[in-house]
Amino acid sequence: MGQVKRTPLPVFNSPLELGLRMVYLLQALSPQGADLQKLVLLDYAVVYSADLDGPSSLHTPIPFRGAELLSRRELIERGLHLMSTRGLVTAAWAEDGITYYAGESARMLTTSLTSQYLRDLDLRCHWAAEHFGSSDSGELTDEFAASGHLWGAEIEAVVRHG
Repeated sequence: MGQVKRTPLPVFNSPLELGLRMVYLLQALSPQGADLQKLVLLDYAVVYSADLDGPSSLHTPIPFRGAELLSRRELIERGLHLMSTRGLVTAAWAEDGITYYAGESARMLTTSLTSQYLRDLDLRCHWAAEHFGSSDSGELTDEFAASGHLWGAEIEAVVRHG
C-alpha cells in the first residue's frame, strides 16, 4: 500500500492565524465588540504596534505593509467564521451591520496558551484595546489616516460613508 502524501496546511497568513489573533483581540476588547472594519484596523495596530507609538511590533515590519490590509480583510473574515464554529467568537446582527464578540470559550483559550508569541500578542491586543477600543470603525479609520497610516482600509470607509 502506498503512503498518502499530505500537503501541510498554511499557518502564516491563514484564516487560522488571523482567527486566533481575532480571538485574542476580541477578548481584550470584551465585553465590547467590533465590526469587521475595526478588527482589520486593530489587527494592523496589534501586528505593527511600533508604527503607532506602541510596544515593539509583533511582526517584523516590511515595506509597503499597508497593502496587506486588502488581502487580510478576507482572511480575517474567514478566521472569524472558523473561530465562531468553535465557540471562540460570536456575532450579533443589527441594522448597522455585524458586530463580533469574544465567545464563551475565548477566555479559556487565551489563558491556557502560553508561548512567548501568544503572550506578546496578548500584550499588544490589550494595548490596542486600551488605546483604540473606544473608537468606532469610522473614527478609527479617520484617526489612523490623520496620523499618516492610511493604507487602503479607507476603501471600506469610503464605500460605507461615501
